[in-house]
Amino acid sequence: MDLISLLATVTEQAPAKAAPLLDVGKAKEYLWAQITSTDWFIALLVISVGVVYLLYGWRIFRVLVVISFGFIGMLIGMLACEKLWPLNGDAVLWGGVSGMILFAIFAVPLMKWCVSILGAISGGIMGGGLWLALGLSENYVPAGFIAGFIAGGLISFIMLKISVMLFTSLAGSLITVTGFLSLLFQYAPMAPKVEEYYNNQWFLPLALILPTIAGMLLQNKFIKHSPKWDIADK
Repeated sequence: MDLISLLATVTEQAPAKAAPLLDVGKAKEYLWAQITSTDWFIALLVISVGVVYLLYGWRIFRVLVVISFGFIGMLIGMLACEKLWPLNGDAVLWGGVSGMILFAIFAVPLMKWCVSILGAISGGIMGGGLWLALGLSENYVPAGFIAGFIAGGLISFIMLKISVMLFTSLAGSLITVTGFLSLLFQYAPMAPKVEEYYNNQWFLPLALILPTIAGMLLQNKFIKHSPKWDIADK
């Protein structure tokens, strides 16, 4: 029995009322809200930024790593303060600011480790996306994330260039697809089709994974024309 068949069997035998470890529905609702509320001009700007990520993320990866870890620190700081002081809004705010500054500062001297972590997270996101695209239970999406996280982490520690291309391409893919769907949604005849495709289980994972792969291939081609490029020299 191959791996996919085994996973499908496990999810079919799982309790129907098992509590999901990750609420995929809320994440999709949040992304859909951004798509439907973004102005066409902002959508064009978003697409432009996403294309830069996709094609030239490897040139500015240090800045992107610091920004990414700043956001991670902000999220962790806000969640921690929300648990400790749930009724204190100021504490949550300052916890987010403190976490953002702290993580951004530590990302500079620990650049290689941070790149590997971001590569592992990107692998996890792609693994979770494939899990959804294959129609497996949303309750166990973290299993797909963990598998992708381990694979992405191993690849990242072996070849940091792949990690750089992976996380910048995935970020560029997410930004570009969001902007493109928002732009299509502004065109009234296309709005129903956009919503229909968005609600298909396979559409969003493939819409993110395919541009990510294309971005990695293009970045690899550009890096080959820059023989002196090395993460250790950046």
